[in-house]
Amino acid sequence: MALLPVGIRFIISFSRDQWYRAFIFMLTFLLYASFHLSRKPISIVKGELHKQCTAGDGPESPFSDPSSSTRHGPTHWLLNNETDCGWAPFDKNNYQQLLGALDYAFLCAYAIGMYLSGIIGERLPIRYYLTFGMLASGAFTALFGLGYFYNIHSLGFYVVTQIFNGLVQTTGWPSVVTCLSNWFGKGRRGLIMGIWNSHTSVGNILGSLIAGYWVSTCWGLSFIVPGAIVAAMGIVCFLFLIEHPKDVKCSSTLPTHPRASENGINRFRLQKQTTYSEKNGPLDPELQCLLLSDGKNPLHPSHIVVLPADGNMAAISFTGALRIPGVIEFSLCLLFAKLVSYTFLFWLPLYITSVDHLDAKKAGELSTLFDVGGIFGGILAGVISDRLEKRASTCGLMLLLAAPTLYVFSSVSRMGLEATIAMLLLSGALVSGPYALITTAVSADLGTHKSLKGNSHALSTVTAIIDGTGSVGAALGPLLAGLISPSGWSNVFYMLMFADACALLFLVRLIHKELSCPGPAAGIQAPLKEH
Repeated sequence: MALLPVGIRFIISFSRDQWYRAFIFMLTFLLYASFHLSRKPISIVKGELHKQCTAGDGPESPFSDPSSSTRHGPTHWLLNNETDCGWAPFDKNNYQQLLGALDYAFLCAYAIGMYLSGIIGERLPIRYYLTFGMLASGAFTALFGLGYFYNIHSLGFYVVTQIFNGLVQTTGWPSVVTCLSNWFGKGRRGLIMGIWNSHTSVGNILGSLIAGYWVSTCWGLSFIVPGAIVAAMGIVCFLFLIEHPKDVKCSSTLPTHPRASENGINRFRLQKQTTYSEKNGPLDPELQCLLLSDGKNPLHPSHIVVLPADGNMAAISFTGALRIPGVIEFSLCLLFAKLVSYTFLFWLPLYITSVDHLDAKKAGELSTLFDVGGIFGGILAGVISDRLEKRASTCGLMLLLAAPTLYVFSSVSRMGLEATIAMLLLSGALVSGPYALITTAVSADLGTHKSLKGNSHALSTVTAIIDGTGSVGAALGPLLAGLISPSGWSNVFYMLMFADACALLFLVRLIHKELSCPGPAAGIQAPLKEH
């Protein structure tokens, strides 16, 4: 009998479950990458919306190449304007505030919508919910670009478009994190999700390249093409997304549950406050750290989570999710970490244009190096946290290194292109590492916490709370950058360093708890077992 071809032997070397998990990994990766692909164009197009004036009376800006002008836009607009300072209404002296208003509109709507999205998402099929969000996001992204072709110069049009786009994009994150966590266990969650979370950087890079291709010739296409891509991926989501392993009879990675106690017609699963004196034996180190808030005294009874059994497992309440140990601390940490990350996301190309005197296209391409660094930072954070089993300490270390790195970046980036490239890579790794770890592995850990007794319905709400709080910072960062940047870019970097310090401050209690308790990190890690 002839040997099977090498390719076939490779295929059959993996089980059916492994192939399904690989498929879901890649599909959710591409789905969320397309979301970020559609967010990036606004930062690339900023340099085109406001440019160097070609007439003497217009406001001047050092942020753009004089050769780039709106001659590529509708010619009848140029005939009605004496200056060529960009696209009205962003051609005024207060353009930083107007551009900041676009960022704030999107991110504020995203932050508010995220709190609602997790609650709604738990009560709807993930596939339908995510498909709707992607189709709607594609439509609103493209609508922004149509303002170019229809010669729209109303600030209200662009702000309202950003608001609705921010709202519908909140469907993405809770959905993909919940779906991925349904398929993957906790053992190497930091590494798996660190690699998976590179979709953020990949989406930013692709969005920068796509938007940069048309930014100087027809900036409307910088939005319409990404919008079409997101909508197309929404159709792919509807056709192929599998929400849970049980839907295709694969083995589940959710934790096993002890037998529920009966109470009349209702069954409830109770989390008990066990002690060392109980006949069942001592606590494992993780549960001990979870139940002992100060190492001696047990937690208040309000921290005990009472959940319905499998047959009638209800979605967790908002306040119930907040009572999970670590949710509040990581949420507030992410608020400041995401403030820094999104300030770079929305303002980095304009900063590079200012410092290195590049046009919008070249600045957009160079800004992708920050996202390249973010890919390595997210993976590194996941690997370290898996090895040490200390999520908070890993985030704290990277935040501690990020603040001085940002100060160095603000100083040496003016020394030339080579220095800018080096600092973009390093800053991207240190800024994106904690952000990536909290929004993926930490959110999944907390959403499948032991105190929940296996309630998988909590995962979407916990993820939405953490990312929603982070999105408040994401809304504030670009807004503050727009308000502060007229006084000098150095002040923007001081603001970012202060935010990093605040993020680290909120993790101090959890870091202390991790270092003083044996075993996994701060009680948030609980190995998942097969059913």
